[in-house]
Amino acid sequence: MYISVRLLSFVSLLVAAAPAVADENAFLQSLSGDWRGNGTVVMRIGRPAVSVDCRLRSDAGAASISMKGNCSALAVFRRAISAELKARGARYSGVYVGPSGRPSTLSGNRKGGTINLAVRWSRVVNGDRRAEMTIQKVGDNGLRLRTVDHNPSNGKTVVTSDIRLVRN
Repeated sequence: MYISVRLLSFVSLLVAAAPAVADENAFLQSLSGDWRGNGTVVMRIGRPAVSVDCRLRSDAGAASISMKGNCSALAVFRRAISAELKARGARYSGVYVGPSGRPSTLSGNRKGGTINLAVRWSRVVNGDRRAEMTIQKVGDNGLRLRTVDHNPSNGKTVVTSDIRLVRN
């Protein structure tokens, strides 16, 4: 009797989790494709934002997404960016490689069309190792990537990148 109750409980958990996995799969698939757009990047808090043009390729699996691309600002710089995320239900974790070329960890969750992520930089950036990143689906063919940090001198929130992309 005890074994059948445990088995029934386990099967119930699997069945209950199935819609969440299907929801994440559909959401991640909606992010697949080739994207291009522009936005701004603050290289260091206290300095002016730089306008950038970006291209991004996004490939989704059943419970993961890989985003790779580059951003450039005139002849000033061209930097590769990437993110690898895995979903477990609505929870996400993974790695982000930004302009420094160093991997940073990501963890968070999805609410609606937005994945909200805590960033743990691989080194001190703007006075600490923490920031927030959002990957937001905008309509059927839009994507917004945004990073927010805090000014170490006054604690105020600073948008350090805001990139708006459209599907090619």
